[in-house]
Amino acid sequence: MSERKSERKSERASERAERLPVFKTYKLYVGGKFPRSESGRVYEVTDSKGTWLANAPLSSRKDARDAVSAARKAFGGWSGATAYNRGQVLYRVAEMLEGRREQFTAEVAAAEGLSRARAAAQVDAAVDRWVWYAGWSDKVAQIAGSANPVAGPYFNLSSPEPTGVVAVLAPQESSFLGLVSVLAPVVVTGNTAVVVASEDRPLPALALAEVLATSDVPGGVVNVLAGRTRELAAPLAAHQDVNAIDLAGAAGDAELATELEVAAADNLKRVVRPGDGAADWSADPGTERLLAFLETKTVWHPVGA
Repeated sequence: MSERKSERKSERASERAERLPVFKTYKLYVGGKFPRSESGRVYEVTDSKGTWLANAPLSSRKDARDAVSAARKAFGGWSGATAYNRGQVLYRVAEMLEGRREQFTAEVAAAEGLSRARAAAQVDAAVDRWVWYAGWSDKVAQIAGSANPVAGPYFNLSSPEPTGVVAVLAPQESSFLGLVSVLAPVVVTGNTAVVVASEDRPLPALALAEVLATSDVPGGVVNVLAGRTRELAAPLAAHQDVNAIDLAGAAGDAELATELEVAAADNLKRVVRPGDGAADWSADPGTERLLAFLETKTVWHPVGA
């Protein structure tokens, strides 16, 4: 009897040892849904040591156009929401991320080759940044708007309004904190976004899409693409229905940044160029990106009317 038990234990141990791991195949996030790439292509994502982590979708130009269409469709509802409501939605994203802290810590550690402690610090900073921008939602008008003195019986008021659809090239090196630092200020001010994730480190961005889908962010407000940055950036920069582009993901490639800026000039897109040196995404973000994609509307109103 004891021999049979020993044999069964040995068989179970052998089965566990021979089990193949199930690698996840991530999908795009477009219009609140998770479609496969139109081309059906995927590519292998590895960690800093070359170990295979998962498969990521290799987006095509068609996927980029679909993402822009979804962002445009969502713009009216999102830009028309109250600033208070947008702040609540961003805070909800922070709550969801806090609940999945361990998952994102593991993904950032694998993607960037960081120790678990340093990766956890990056994740905590990213969650705090969502909260920080959520707090700005109903306050940005106080620094971007004004009541203007005029010579006449009128009130003259200037107020900020969102630019529209913003293409965001996520930073290549900072796969999560850098991503949040460029995405949150775009959406909190009422814009919608098409995000091109870090080419070699896309998994934190694709996992963030799963968080967005289960929070209160309306479908189409944020759309996430993965693949070759140069291949996706060109059609986004030239797209006539994209109103602005953040070139953070082109840092270190001055030629690409210049090409995209020239393409963006065709319909007078707003452009945020990457800095000359390596960005410190852990530093105080200030209000530069918060104000980058806002327009100013000025209204004249008769006194007493």
